[in-house]
Amino acid sequence: MKLHHLKALAQRLKTHPYITRARRVEDNVIELALSRELSYFFDMTRGHSMVYTAPSQRPMQGYSAPFDTLLHTQVSAARIVDAFVVNDDRVLRLILAPKSDYKDRHIALQFEFTGKNTNAILLDSDETIIEALRHIDAQSSFRIVRPGAQLEPLPSRNLPTTHYPLPTENLEEILHANYRKRHAEKLAQSQRNKRTTIQKQITKFDKLLAKISDPETLEAEAEKHQNTANILLANLYKIQPYDTQLETVDFEGNPITIPLPKNTPVNRMAEHYFTLAKRAKSRAKNVHIEAENLTSKKRFYENILHAIEHSTDLRELELLVPKRGKSQRKKEKMREGELFWIEDYKVMVGRNSTENQHLLKLARANDLWMHVRGIPSSHVIIRTDKQNLPDSVIEAAAKLCVDFSLKHPGDYDVDYTQRKFVKIQEGSHVEYDKYRTIRVRKEGVEIRE
Repeated sequence: MKLHHLKALAQRLKTHPYITRARRVEDNVIELALSRELSYFFDMTRGHSMVYTAPSQRPMQGYSAPFDTLLHTQVSAARIVDAFVVNDDRVLRLILAPKSDYKDRHIALQFEFTGKNTNAILLDSDETIIEALRHIDAQSSFRIVRPGAQLEPLPSRNLPTTHYPLPTENLEEILHANYRKRHAEKLAQSQRNKRTTIQKQITKFDKLLAKISDPETLEAEAEKHQNTANILLANLYKIQPYDTQLETVDFEGNPITIPLPKNTPVNRMAEHYFTLAKRAKSRAKNVHIEAENLTSKKRFYENILHAIEHSTDLRELELLVPKRGKSQRKKEKMREGELFWIEDYKVMVGRNSTENQHLLKLARANDLWMHVRGIPSSHVIIRTDKQNLPDSVIEAAAKLCVDFSLKHPGDYDVDYTQRKFVKIQEGSHVEYDKYRTIRVRKEGVEIRE
């Protein structure tokens, strides 16, 4: 963050009477909303700190640390008394009068854009630290940052004496340019990371599909195990309990060596090979089902990959491939289907017909069910716990339903209703009523098969 931009921002902040809302929207990003139309975002990431303007946004996750609580109680709705740059350095200090205090008490919110010391700190009027975005102990730095400690001033720097005019007229454009640059960089990085994650899933299913034997091979395997079992039955009297293999001849008189199963009584050894034959026959009969199941799951991840490559929104990317949750609840996994969390609501997505059937059985009466109208698609279940769902959750889940089901861009209708109004017909085919419809646009380049 350039010093002359920071000075211009201080001048701009002094023209606003109040901070209407203060909150953390990302791990290192704090939003100060000055009105419905204007929000300043302070990105306090070490090495990449900046201020930018963008439309107000809902946090990607809930933050409830002491620092976040104080942002809500002390900074939100606070009156801006003053704003200035400290010691002509890249440190912006806001003097605030909290609305919740009945006395005329002032606190300071200090943003430090200073390399390794980058931080956001709440201070009392006597320079005592109330709370901070990052706590720093004596082992990490000479300058301790923790509640109750006195904040030491930063070492003075030998700065050039060059004076830049304050860009008061185009400051908003400069800060919005910061946002565009940051968004483009984070979007590209996120796409690379998430593309790698999904590509691993696609590769896994490619390997599983390659391992599937054709029915003729499995039939031949079943016949071989059947013959082995019959030969064993005819030669049981030759086998001693300590033998590991049987050397004999087959029914055509050809020499044959049969490995004997370990830890199996002699009179049960033929049964072992009969079981292997039965399994091979079953696989030969159902190999097409296994292949269809794996292919549908692979296609599911290919749709996600296509959505990642054409996404222009970081929040959408985070929904498509969320980070691993820190709490045990968010580490929950599903054996059949994909599990997501949207604003702390549990969202389950079927990757194929079998998993769609499973989700229909798993859903509760008041859970919300959704499906792309008129097109074979993933079923989506939102666990409501009998609560009214926010529109933002329904919109995000409908977007997932479309992205996971289709590659072609366009406008799609997604129907949704409570699970109790969905009647299973056959497999995952259903009839439903008392539904509502939401229109979802899928961006991207048209794919021609």
